[in-house]
Amino acid sequence: MTMDFRSLPDLASRALGGAVVFANDELFAEKENLIKPGPAERSDDFGHKGKVYDGWETRRRREPGSDHAIVRLAVPGRVRGVVVDTAYFAGNYPPYVSVEGAAVEGYPSPEEIDGWFPLLGKVEVKGDCENAFELTGEAADRRVTHVRLTIYPDGGVARFRVHGVASPDPALLTGTVDLAALENGGTITGCSDAFYGSASQLLLPGRARSMGDGWENARRRDDGNDFVEVRLAGRGVVRRVELDTSYFVGNAPGWASLTGFGADAPADGVALLPRTRLQPDTRHVFAVGGTPAEGVPAEGVPAEGVPAEGVPVESVRLDVFPDGGMARLRVWGELT
Repeated sequence: MTMDFRSLPDLASRALGGAVVFANDELFAEKENLIKPGPAERSDDFGHKGKVYDGWETRRRREPGSDHAIVRLAVPGRVRGVVVDTAYFAGNYPPYVSVEGAAVEGYPSPEEIDGWFPLLGKVEVKGDCENAFELTGEAADRRVTHVRLTIYPDGGVARFRVHGVASPDPALLTGTVDLAALENGGTITGCSDAFYGSASQLLLPGRARSMGDGWENARRRDDGNDFVEVRLAGRGVVRRVELDTSYFVGNAPGWASLTGFGADAPADGVALLPRTRLQPDTRHVFAVGGTPAEGVPAEGVPAEGVPAEGVPVESVRLDVFPDGGMARLRVWGELT
């Protein structure tokens, strides 16, 4: 089954650290709205300049041309697809758009960004809907740091999503780092259920702001359990893990375990954290290969697997028993 590119993280999202660094025009609505987390909201209000829109909107053009906005990605990456969402822009959306990418080192000003190359040629879009475009071939394989959205000739766009695989500079991942973080290259590769909240939110930077800012599955009515699989930023040795159930008060998992997989690990993995009882609304921090720094081991549940201390792993699987929500997952360690 082909995976929908929209299941990959939005590398442009403000929640991850993206920014809209330039727009040639934003008379009616601010460019920053393009990358706000969450869907656009309807407004029936009017301001001095006209109707208020939750998006980016330029003035009506009276001469040939186009408008554009430049987004600095939160983390460099390879773009697998883009979404141009024109929600609530019904009579004032742009009929055509295109997307370009650039790969620039350091922190250039918008005027210093050059070397633009096409990611998505000029295509038609519809109003008041989510226009999704998957990228293939060379465009999907090139590493980019900035993207430029061009609209023809003018109009409004509610949200601009840039889904892809993070590709940070390995030279910056020194010492003990969060190997699972999206900004370091961690990626969700499997999830049993995400009915209430995306598993990708587990790997976002910072602390969750509410229960809606984490991963939450549906209530389980069978004898199984739910899980999330994460490909780490690289092959590394895990030193400690953090399971954060903040804001999950009546729906946190009862227990959880974390298993590591890789070329140096047994086929059934190594127990980075044996099945351990969790508390609601709590940041749990556990040392790998030692006594848990916080939390209480599950009563009557043996520590399964082989000792994990010092064994390099490339991916991890978080199992929650039997179900429940979690705000953040951190996997601290060093790249080998």
